[in-house]
Amino acid sequence: MVAILPFFATAGWPFSFLFAPDSSVGVANFRANSLFALEQSQADAHEKELKQRAQKIDAYFKDRGMPLAGRGLLMVRAAEENDLDWRLLPAIAVRESSGGKQMCGSNPFGWASCKVRFKSVDEAVNTVASHLGGNEARTESYYSGSTDKKLHAYNGTVVPTYANEVKAIMDKIEAQDIEDDTTDTDK
Repeated sequence: MVAILPFFATAGWPFSFLFAPDSSVGVANFRANSLFALEQSQADAHEKELKQRAQKIDAYFKDRGMPLAGRGLLMVRAAEENDLDWRLLPAIAVRESSGGKQMCGSNPFGWASCKVRFKSVDEAVNTVASHLGGNEARTESYYSGSTDKKLHAYNGTVVPTYANEVKAIMDKIEAQDIEDDTTDTDK
């Protein structure tokens, strides 16, 4: 006589996880791994976007022979850390010093009418970004609000067309063509 057992009565693979007392751990691990993979994918996409923005800035500077070429990623990261439009810092640098051609004291932004000298351009980028982001007590009231308000406070009281001039440069930076550096290595 042959005994017939229901299929799920067997405790062996591949269905043993259905009956194992710790199967909830497996499900939790699966969910955690899936969430981690999703977060990693989003982080990778965000990093790619930051690098593409930096490439646009660097290409804009390079195409015009501006000394700030190569500082795009620094500017993009400083803008992100201070909740600024990613194009703002390079556009101000273009308007104020032709992208570093006429900078004073490592100050490509003309910050404080060029009376402030920085140890390096990197220091200038981080300092000006922090002020424009409203993160410095002395200047917070001037630079809180929209990009237009920031630009008006920056130099718009002296040059009424300043905000429009900088925003036009911002648009040009965004429209800058960059080379596609992705290659298909699987061919």
